[in-house]
Amino acid sequence: MTTHLVETEGLTRRFGRLIAVDGLNLRVPQGSIYGFLGPNGAGKTTTIRMLLGLIRPTAGRVHLFGMPMHRNATEVLAQIGSLVETPAVYLHLTGRENLEVIRRLRGGTRAQVSHALWVVGLEKAADRRAGTYSLGMIQRLGLAIALMATPPLLILDEPTNGLDPAGIHEVRELIRRLPGEYGVTVFVSSHLLGEVEQIATQIGIIQAGRLIFQGTPDGLRGRYQDHVALKVDQPEAARQTLRVSGWQVEHNNNHTLRVVANGESDAALLISQLVASGYSIYGASLEQPSLEEIYLQLTATPAAGGIR
Repeated sequence: MTTHLVETEGLTRRFGRLIAVDGLNLRVPQGSIYGFLGPNGAGKTTTIRMLLGLIRPTAGRVHLFGMPMHRNATEVLAQIGSLVETPAVYLHLTGRENLEVIRRLRGGTRAQVSHALWVVGLEKAADRRAGTYSLGMIQRLGLAIALMATPPLLILDEPTNGLDPAGIHEVRELIRRLPGEYGVTVFVSSHLLGEVEQIATQIGIIQAGRLIFQGTPDGLRGRYQDHVALKVDQPEAARQTLRVSGWQVEHNNNHTLRVVANGESDAALLISQLVASGYSIYGASLEQPSLEEIYLQLTATPAAGGIR
């Protein structure tokens, strides 16, 4: 049986007449990297602030570690590391001194400071002033602060925002290692599917405050059919021939047709039919829509028409 570290029931937040988050039912399995996706303004940060108790829901409930948040906030929050927006660090202090400040406030150990610096790969730069760090290093220092007590749950809001490609790679590789090496479940929000696709084992997509998909990346792909791309000598005539036979066909550009198909057997049948009808085929390939294509299609339509 799957254990969910994060569960919400009908989670809703209104700001006056604006419904920022509308009835979310999140399920975040233990040991997963849950990518929480949506365009800017979709409600991701508002959701995260409710998960962390920074704002109260208008309606609905949050359960973390199987406990209702509103009754067990102190106990629950002690088990969560978080990084919301840009990490607040003291630039005139070294990386180690920044963590030492947090350690003294929380009552941790020096060993936790050293371990957190090692986990995020900052042990060699630990005694440099944070003001000399790159943006990627600053972000990793923020992650070290969030990870210092080795929390079982880490919540990150757009952790690669503003980073250059090298910084994005640094943070992405760190997040990918956390569940397997340290037993940390990661809930990470982003508006960039390409980044989340490389690390997430679970995906939730939010659009206009509503959850329009939740499941695995393969589950998302499975909701959309493959297609065969065909290059033929008479594309418009070939399109009409296939449509008469019941195929769903689009004539995209030049001599290429896209035909909704179900695997290699359909591809072979299409080719045989066109050849038998006298068309010349210059090329054929079986293709699956990318997650980016699916994501853009989902978030380009009103939430009411999405996948619930």
